[in-house]
Amino acid sequence: MTQDSDISWSSRDKKIAEEALKKAYEREVAALISYVQEKAKLLTVLEDVWQLHTFLSASRHDIDGKYDDAEPSLAYILSRLIKDGWLDSSELEGLSTDKRAKVTILTRI
Repeated sequence: MTQDSDISWSSRDKKIAEEALKKAYEREVAALISYVQEKAKLLTVLEDVWQLHTFLSASRHDIDGKYDDAEPSLAYILSRLIKDGWLDSSELEGLSTDKRAKVTILTRI
């Protein structure tokens, strides 16, 4: 398998990938906000607050690290977002054949 650092991303491919990352990010953030709003309604004791804080800290760490658009890891990130359900492979339409193939293969791993 080709190393991601050996794959060159054209400006068109990069733009399509960035748009896909933005959509996935917006979906994940919206889901997180909705989840937190529901959990906040159920807070009754201080321990609930601390548990929500711990959850939010972990979520922030995950989200901050997940949406890196650096070319060497872009195919891995896109495949992870598809596996996690934040992105649909159809949203990568227009991406060059080799990039789509790489993402598809990584999605199956």
